[in-house]
Amino acid sequence: MEDSAPRPGEKKVVAVVGGGLVGALNACFFAKRGFQVEVYETREDIRCANVVRGRSINLALSHRGRQALKHVGMEEKIVSKGIPMNARMIHALSGKQSPIPYGKKGQVKAETYPNTKLNFDHKLQDWSAETGLMTFARPDGSKTQVRADLIVGCDGAFSAVRKQFLRRSRFNYSQTYIPHGYMELTMPPKHGEFAMKPNYLHIWPRNTFMMIALPNLDKTFTCTLFMPFEEFEKITTGDEVIEFFQKYFPDAIPLIGADALKRDYFRLPAQAMVSVKCSPYHIGDKCVLMGDAAHAVVPFYGQGMNAGFEDCIVFDEIMNRFNEDFGAVLPEYTRVRVPDDHAIADLAMYNYVEMRAHVNSKWFIFRKHVDNLLHLLMPKTIIPLYTMVTFTRTRYHVAVERWHWQDKVINRGLLAGAVGAVFGGSYLLVKNPPNINKLAVAAEKIWNKLAALNTP
Repeated sequence: MEDSAPRPGEKKVVAVVGGGLVGALNACFFAKRGFQVEVYETREDIRCANVVRGRSINLALSHRGRQALKHVGMEEKIVSKGIPMNARMIHALSGKQSPIPYGKKGQVKAETYPNTKLNFDHKLQDWSAETGLMTFARPDGSKTQVRADLIVGCDGAFSAVRKQFLRRSRFNYSQTYIPHGYMELTMPPKHGEFAMKPNYLHIWPRNTFMMIALPNLDKTFTCTLFMPFEEFEKITTGDEVIEFFQKYFPDAIPLIGADALKRDYFRLPAQAMVSVKCSPYHIGDKCVLMGDAAHAVVPFYGQGMNAGFEDCIVFDEIMNRFNEDFGAVLPEYTRVRVPDDHAIADLAMYNYVEMRAHVNSKWFIFRKHVDNLLHLLMPKTIIPLYTMVTFTRTRYHVAVERWHWQDKVINRGLLAGAVGAVFGGSYLLVKNPPNINKLAVAAEKIWNKLAALNTP
């Protein structure tokens, strides 16, 4: 048995379970405060793997994530290796590409802190909320027991730390698997350069399913096909793959390659996506959940990593307010963070519908232009939802509430404007009666334009 509990006069021991992005960043935050930090990771040494995965992680890095990285001196190092996303690029079935701007025009090296130790090949089996004693299984079949003053669960959507929470009363937990799965395909470089414009999130929206593509530093694109599982299962041969892509994504075939499509489609089965909500995030003064262990979200708002990073900085800010008193910090963290994480989970679900269906709607595009124009004219009054979520640290649940309010106000304004135009036009017609035949033709044209605006 190893006992990491501090001796009198020593700093408290913080055990971070999970050595992924959020776990590693958390280790930096605690180490910076002078705590003795022990990171425990189930897998073997993943530092090299993180470099590989890191080639795309900052594509979705928002202001929230950048602030957290900046706090521990990692922002410049991570962002310098990223590819900025300026807009969505919508690929119509015809092959036409239309940009929709978002708004106005790595690896976390925890081991650089001497008071941090990384422990790989440690699988958490059990832990005590009363004593902070943890039991880890090792690859050789042996077990190691370690004691910590605070256990931070950053071990993902299927968290081993969270299992202890489920044994306690008054712990709320839900998980939802959406009926869609995902499959990743690779679009290789073309003549040594990106096959498509790199500074866009490319989207092929097809109502009940969609494909997206994100650029990587090696000039490839990672294409992800999101589709109901039953649709994946209908495609059983290479020829059926090509037939499916010719019908729905014809412009992607020459970019990915027909042979690669036939091969890669069957390399792995479609993967499931889960959304997790729970509360509270803490047990007493001994344990707290962060990242996907607390709030796994589906990947359609690009905020999963950012929400996890923001967990770290919010916890750090609360530590400042309560002088590192875990007994006060942990319940306050739950109070502050739960409504925000639940809000982004719901928003990610909504955004899947928007990305695969709404972006095809002329009304949706019209409203986007209206929102951006109003934001330009009244930047402090009207702020697009994406701007609040991605470019500010407005709390997620506050951003959603403000979005609903703005949506209601703008829709009422548009309705009032339309009614005013009708009454104004009627008045002019009464004062200056027009030729009836010309009026009928003009009315039919207006009606056809309005009907087209409200249909995909």
